[in-house]
Amino acid sequence: VRLGVPVARLGPALSVMADVALRPTFPDAELERVREEWLTDLLQARDDPATVAPMAYARLLFGPTHRYGTGAVGTAATIKGFTTSDLKSFHSSAYQPGNATLIVVGDLTADSVVPQLEKAFGSWRAGTAAPHHATVPTAPQPTQRQIVIVDMPGAEQSQVRIGWVGVPRSTPDFFPLQVLNTILGGSFTSRLNQNLRETHGYTYGASSRFDMRLSAGPFFAGAGIQTDKTSEALREFFNELTAIGKPIPADELTKAKNYIAFGFPSNFETIGDFSAQIEQQLVYGLPDSYYADYVKNIQAVTADAVAKASATYIQPQRFLVLVLGDRKVIEPGIRALNLGMVRAMSIQEALGE
Repeated sequence: VRLGVPVARLGPALSVMADVALRPTFPDAELERVREEWLTDLLQARDDPATVAPMAYARLLFGPTHRYGTGAVGTAATIKGFTTSDLKSFHSSAYQPGNATLIVVGDLTADSVVPQLEKAFGSWRAGTAAPHHATVPTAPQPTQRQIVIVDMPGAEQSQVRIGWVGVPRSTPDFFPLQVLNTILGGSFTSRLNQNLRETHGYTYGASSRFDMRLSAGPFFAGAGIQTDKTSEALREFFNELTAIGKPIPADELTKAKNYIAFGFPSNFETIGDFSAQIEQQLVYGLPDSYYADYVKNIQAVTADAVAKASATYIQPQRFLVLVLGDRKVIEPGIRALNLGMVRAMSIQEALGE
């Protein structure tokens, strides 16, 4: 629950914030309004390949029963299925002081703000039920490459996602992976973007990402591709995913580390940015010295560490390849690449509807 307010109005605003966080009423009419909005959003999303792609990729990679296999917004079935009683039960279990940290960032001191926090939140007491904590298990990795085509007839672009289960935020390889991904697809001058956008003109932008969560989230490389260049783009994706396993030239390594280091201060430009960084530190249990040491740890990454990370976490022969697009146009070229077993499905099948 976040609040942004002028310092002079902090006290009254905290009163409203505490009321929202601690004493929500969940009116039936409001639930129905939000439920209809979400169902409409899900229905409209089917027409947008860029929206369907991450949802389908997550479900295919993690499976329908894993928490990361379903987006935070849920599915049509789950959105229709819960009641205000379910919301109240979850709130009483999860929203407890033992689960909470209050973060205040601004032009104030502890002496001035703590009494205001005590006034707003001091009466908050633990519930009768134990605090709600859900541990997400690590999903199994694919054992071999598979290619899935999700048919979207008439789509002007093909949406491509290539990857597998990545790493949790707690990985000891965090800093080598930051450098590795910056080189591969984490910046405008990355290999993927330079190849697919600048050299070949297949896309407006290609990228890659390790989505690190408490449990291992997805790694993926992806782009929106010109339909008639889908197979050619897939070939270049795999060229780069394979080439990243070779030794990284010293100048490219230095460039990537400097890119990360020079961009790091932008994470603290506003008090909202600062607060968000503290949230990350708390959620993931990062040490007190994490931000002070960040640039030093990035600059300490060696070519050997990047090579080891690449060999461990970038294994194209086991990647899931998801392509959303006009099947009749893109399937022949994809099959001709001989990347692996190809199967096709509808949007409804991909989303488990």
